[in-house]
Amino acid sequence: MRPTLLPLLLACLLGAGLPAHGQEAVDPEDVPDAADSGDLPLPEAPLAVDHGRLVIEAPDLPGPVLEMLERHARSLELREPLDDERAERRTLRRVRREITELLATEGWFSPQFDVVGTPPVLRIEPGVRTTIAAVNIEFSGELAGERREQAERREALRAGWRLPAGEPFRQADWSAAKQVLLEELTARDYASGVIADSRADIDPDSARAELTVALDSGPAFRFGDIEATGLALHDLDLVKRYATIRAGDPYSTEAVLAFERALLASPYFSSVQILADPDPTRAGATPVRVAVTEAPSRRLSFGAGLSSNTGYRGEVGWSDNNLFGQSWLLNSAVRLEQLRQIAFADVMLPPHADGYRDSFGVLAENADIQDLITKRVGVGVVRARLRGDIEIRHSLSLQREQREIDGLVQSTQQSLAANTSWTWRRVDDLFNPHDGWVLNAQIGGGLKGVLSDANFLRGYLKAQWFIPVGRRDQLILRGEAGLTGGATGSLPQDFLFRTGGATTVRGYDYLELGVRQGSAIVGGRALGVASVEYVHWGWDQWGAAVFVDAGDAADSRKDFNPAWGAGAGVRWRSPAGPIAFDLAYGERERQWRPHFSLSIAF
Repeated sequence: MRPTLLPLLLACLLGAGLPAHGQEAVDPEDVPDAADSGDLPLPEAPLAVDHGRLVIEAPDLPGPVLEMLERHARSLELREPLDDERAERRTLRRVRREITELLATEGWFSPQFDVVGTPPVLRIEPGVRTTIAAVNIEFSGELAGERREQAERREALRAGWRLPAGEPFRQADWSAAKQVLLEELTARDYASGVIADSRADIDPDSARAELTVALDSGPAFRFGDIEATGLALHDLDLVKRYATIRAGDPYSTEAVLAFERALLASPYFSSVQILADPDPTRAGATPVRVAVTEAPSRRLSFGAGLSSNTGYRGEVGWSDNNLFGQSWLLNSAVRLEQLRQIAFADVMLPPHADGYRDSFGVLAENADIQDLITKRVGVGVVRARLRGDIEIRHSLSLQREQREIDGLVQSTQQSLAANTSWTWRRVDDLFNPHDGWVLNAQIGGGLKGVLSDANFLRGYLKAQWFIPVGRRDQLILRGEAGLTGGATGSLPQDFLFRTGGATTVRGYDYLELGVRQGSAIVGGRALGVASVEYVHWGWDQWGAAVFVDAGDAADSRKDFNPAWGAGAGVRWRSPAGPIAFDLAYGERERQWRPHFSLSIAF
């Protein structure tokens, strides 16, 4: 007998429309339509029709959080008109899922949503923001030991935690705090340290978060031998001479970076990468691997410039960082200026293991400045060392100078002088300082009969103080003082003092202030200069300055009469430091003078 289809059809209809035993009935309105991507992940596609965008109304949310929602919540773009209750529910489902996840990253885990009004507005009640209730940082590995320095290090790491109790919980802050904690751990001693575990236990009902971070420090590391790759012209010994670390020193990233900076600052390498092997099995003597790219050994350079001090300038230079195949650095140049012509050659030896750097050189100079013509030749040796922010230079120089005034050779002087210079730099930026100070002090002299025509002693002091004024402006104070004891007529001009010009007393010609002899201005025994300058940096890299300078050079106290200059100018923050163009009035001569300096290397 052929079965009828009616009982089967009724069974299908009843099975589809009635809940099974033990289940709740489902409202068909809550079942998403096939076209509704609020519950099914459908690929995004450009909308054929623009149905508008939900406007967020959330007075309890901070402005930056609202901006984040507006920027990242794609569900705010309406996919259909909200012309019935079902459409509103579909839209609300999409919005609720996405914005709940976004708000959770900012610490709100129980927000409430509603779509109201025409045009539609998304009303958000974020609830109570979750805050940090407790932070637990646990340690394992060698750092978990009982030595006093280990306990102090653990406490320092806990004290430096960036997301303390009481702060709002934000996912970005949580991730950043863990990263900083790991960097602080691995920055010193524990190169292989890791975060073994981390948890953020969130209780939405109480809006509290308990954070746990477990650090495994691994063993304490010490530096081992230095290895280098990429060397062709130079050898491993040269790399080691710049090392700021020694075998057996405790590991630190700062020591590695200092080593890297020292190599990059040298003339021998164009790129440097230093890695300490983080293998825990080699912690007692981890190899320091240095990968370098050598700079070209020889270089021919040309330059041109213009300065209000010495006029037009042209220069040809030649350098070689592997002289005689010994990694000696040769710097030589011929520089032709309107008022001065110089030829020099300096040879700098690789640094010693104790940080000292030795050099020697020769120089020939011809100058015609303020009707004083000098012809000078000299040789010298220098030993220099940089210790922190203090540079110390010891030098010994032999000079012979011929002096000519009004067309007549006045005298020839010779001196063998020993000199020591100390320079302290405590500034926030070496090239464009905004805050801090620089101080240079020098003492030197020579003895008659020891290749010198006279006994003499010379002291010199120069200071600059950069004082921030607000966020952009600064006050710059500058001072110079110098004194030479001895027969000035028997000394080269290099050991006496003249002043005036773009970097000293503006409003006066270059080295115009000194002792008059015939038609010329020659150097005096004493120097004093002071300057006050205010700079307003108001246009990106450009600024405006006003200043007052005063100073003089003389042979005696009664002849010392400071000349005053005042003016204004513009400043440009170049990569090599501020460049100035000034217009200054000199009260002694009652005239205006421009001061500037421009140079181009090619």
